[in-house]
Amino acid sequence: MQASPVILAGLLALAPLAAPAQAQPIRATYDVYAAGMTILQLEAIFDISPQGYRVETRLRTRGIAAAFVPGEQTSRAVGTWRGDAARPSSFRAEGVWRGRPRLIDLGWEGGNPVIQALVPPNDEEREAVPEADRLGTIDSLSAMALLSRAVATTGSCEGQAPVFDGRRRSDFISRNGGQEVIRPWRAAWHGQALRCGFEGRLVSGFMRDQRRDQAAAPQRGTAWIAAPYAGAPPIPVRIEMESRWFGSATAVLLTAESSTVAQRSQ
Repeated sequence: MQASPVILAGLLALAPLAAPAQAQPIRATYDVYAAGMTILQLEAIFDISPQGYRVETRLRTRGIAAAFVPGEQTSRAVGTWRGDAARPSSFRAEGVWRGRPRLIDLGWEGGNPVIQALVPPNDEEREAVPEADRLGTIDSLSAMALLSRAVATTGSCEGQAPVFDGRRRSDFISRNGGQEVIRPWRAAWHGQALRCGFEGRLVSGFMRDQRRDQAAAPQRGTAWIAAPYAGAPPIPVRIEMESRWFGSATAVLLTAESSTVAQRSQ
């Protein structure tokens, strides 16, 4: 179950597309459903400019998921652009899962990630990611910001990125699927959106007690991206993917507003 929230959080960080220089940060809230029940609630803040980016996500399990895997996590990535490439400067993910504190703190030197803190130590759970596999990698939030920037300039979500989150090394691929209409459903956003297929495949950093062939199997899904309201930059409005614990899971956008407006209303 833990891998799915990480991927969902990363995909929800398909940050604002084609954001103008004066664009305000946007705050979005999502519910994640499986088997008709809410299993996760997530809030994301997207702050993207021509100079750089800041992406934050906060998630917590709900309902039956909280009974099986109680947890919450806050993640934050900060970086700049160098040409068409994302250059992260920091990534931090901190929370509690199954009653245990968890922390990943990464910095970058010379374009390569440096582990500054891991709680618990990685060797308690996973095989070490070889140094060669880490070279040139970026974190998941930066990877999705990079893909969204490509959409802004090409109108397509074709792209790929090598990702290292401090414990796992994965390859992410996104493919363009054209425009589709999302039908009304409960309180979720609906309207026309760009459909993007995605795939994440674990390369190294396997769990010690898990079969490698199962862990290496690709996790696939679909994300739809659109402007949630007039004048807003496009963000993910719906995501569908497979969960190892609860089968098919769907994340839907519930609210989206300027982050400055949200702060004034608190």
